Amino acid sequence: MMYKIPRGTFDILPADSVKWQYVKDIFRKVAASFGYSEITTPIFEMAELFERSSGENSDVVQKEMYRFSDQKGRNFALRPEGTAPVVRSYVENHMDKSGARSKLFYMGPMFRYDRPQAGRYRQFYQYGIELIGSNHPYFDAEVIAIEMNFLKALGLKELRLEINSVGCANCAKDYDEALREYYRPHLNDLCPDCQKRYQQKPRRLLDCKVPSCKVFRKAAPSQLDYLDEDCRLHFAEVLKYLDTMGIAYKVNPAIVRGLDYYTNTAFEVIVDALGAQNSIAGGGRYNALIAEIGGKDTPAIGFAGGFERLLLALEKEGVTLPETVRPKVYAVAIGEEARRAILPILQTLREAGFYAEYNPEKTSFKAQMKAADTSGADYAIILGEDELAQGKLILKNLRDSVQISLDPAEVLHNLSQ
Repeated sequence: MMYKIPRGTFDILPADSVKWQYVKDIFRKVAASFGYSEITTPIFEMAELFERSSGENSDVVQKEMYRFSDQKGRNFALRPEGTAPVVRSYVENHMDKSGARSKLFYMGPMFRYDRPQAGRYRQFYQYGIELIGSNHPYFDAEVIAIEMNFLKALGLKELRLEINSVGCANCAKDYDEALREYYRPHLNDLCPDCQKRYQQKPRRLLDCKVPSCKVFRKAAPSQLDYLDEDCRLHFAEVLKYLDTMGIAYKVNPAIVRGLDYYTNTAFEVIVDALGAQNSIAGGGRYNALIAEIGGKDTPAIGFAGGFERLLLALEKEGVTLPETVRPKVYAVAIGEEARRAILPILQTLREAGFYAEYNPEKTSFKAQMKAADTSGADYAIILGEDELAQGKLILKNLRDSVQISLDPAEVLHNLSQ
């Protein structure tokens, strides 16, 4: 029987894993440059965590969560997003005790039952940032700067930051009522999901991707017209910080995000070349979430992005990523005695962290040198009968063909220069 991979999942094959690792390494470096540390949480949590954080009526909870019960009847879910698990860990591990802000980043697989399409999968991989412990508008801008620096470090240029304020609980009631008033004459023209959203969470009407619903979004009331004074001032300060940092943006009142926990700043990064599903990252404030899941009232902000859509955007823009890992050195050994003598030299190089390649199945000098060239190695170390007799080996630069004779103990020093 031929087993096939589940629909909506994919294998990261060796040829692609180099690209994935490169992108992850860049994200780690950028996050570290802002002082963020990595956190890793389990891929499943209590289902109630996501029901409370994302909202029981959200699409994530209603349609997309992978749920299961264990042998004791406890209800779990594969994590559909990364913020709630990080916040759960923050509360459970008393990370607030230090009194300092927690600056965290994560990477890993998430799971949502969704219709597979370009860049969207049922198991997908996210990277994210969470800043917990401050409501200062500077940190809204800092979090956004991390994402923009990351994307630019990868070489993306055709991208756009769109930003909005979704206000707070004080603003929400009047705005929700204004939306209901606006959409009331159009109820029969809305999709079934939006007819439910009309009562439960009217601002989600602005996030619907159904074309017949999107047409009404253009003339809908703007959340910015319903912000209270504190929220208005906060948003204005965020924009000032972005201006000062030289980060371009477009204010888009239609950005609401799809989860209940967002407050104040909400943003997305758009790459138009991806078509209808053109957002590659997004996030915002979630000042009420930590208290909602049992912690102290603590402000926070973060974002998440998907690696799949990011790699697709890089491909669309023609950004070249590393395709293979090339060896630093390729070992060429002529004769049985040399094939044994080369092994401790290889072991020394590998222990020092160098990628050293060797193929004992190729025995002729010509075949081994051809393999060395094909591998893309920077150097070849050559050991034959003459070198053994002299207690030497040859280090050949495969880029310029310059070669030197040296003691085996000197190879490591020469490669490290």
